[in-house]
Amino acid sequence: MDSNDSMLKIDQVTKVFGGLVALDSVSFDVRRGDIVSLVGPNGAGKTSLFNVIAGIHPCDHGRVIFDGHDVTDLPAYKRVLLGLGRTFQNVRLFSSLTVLENVMIGAYCRTRSTFLDAIVPRRREWQQRREIRDQAIELLDWVGVREYMHQRPVELSYGNQRRVEIGRSLGTSPKLLILDEPTAGMTASEAQEIVELMRRLTAKGITLLLIEHNMKVVMSVSDIVVVIDFGHKIAEGKPEKIIEDPTVIKAYLGTAD
Repeated sequence: MDSNDSMLKIDQVTKVFGGLVALDSVSFDVRRGDIVSLVGPNGAGKTSLFNVIAGIHPCDHGRVIFDGHDVTDLPAYKRVLLGLGRTFQNVRLFSSLTVLENVMIGAYCRTRSTFLDAIVPRRREWQQRREIRDQAIELLDWVGVREYMHQRPVELSYGNQRRVEIGRSLGTSPKLLILDEPTAGMTASEAQEIVELMRRLTAKGITLLLIEHNMKVVMSVSDIVVVIDFGHKIAEGKPEKIIEDPTVIKAYLGTAD
């Protein structure tokens, strides 16, 4: 793959927790504009890898290259500023804030206000707040939950809470969005709506990397599927190729018999 086509490069990433090897020399690339799904059994190391990519956990060996930048040693907030966004396996919204306020939070990482502006709001601060509010409303409209913007997240269905979380992540202006089980706990119709939203995201120019256990979703939306088991990458390729791989069938779907 040409380096200009690569949005994310995972190069021999290893992560050890105590005596447990969570990731063992995992390598793969995510091409710009693609949807790449990371799959594997529970405990395979998927979330550990996401946390290494996002900067939550440092890796013990290897490199993470994002959009041409070596971010291996960068803290999470600097990766966000470079254009790396994420959601979480369990929805993490602020229950005391409205839906609109939750999404507004995502955009504050790109403001130019100073500490003094926050204490004694000046014209620039008020202007930025209006801009952030307008952007948040636009994002809520785009993900399909604008009508709930003055409600608290707990008043929304689980599927709509996911939409709010994605909207908040979009507020950071990501080039790559990593989604941790975006359709977990959803009905079939809710999952299909998220699939359509993911396709709209890539049409918008955003690259996606996701962990997903719903294989129907994986097969329908992925350009590439990466399979890991016990911290090792065991397969990578097109969905139709992966689903027929005997190693994957044995490790992830059961036995080939």
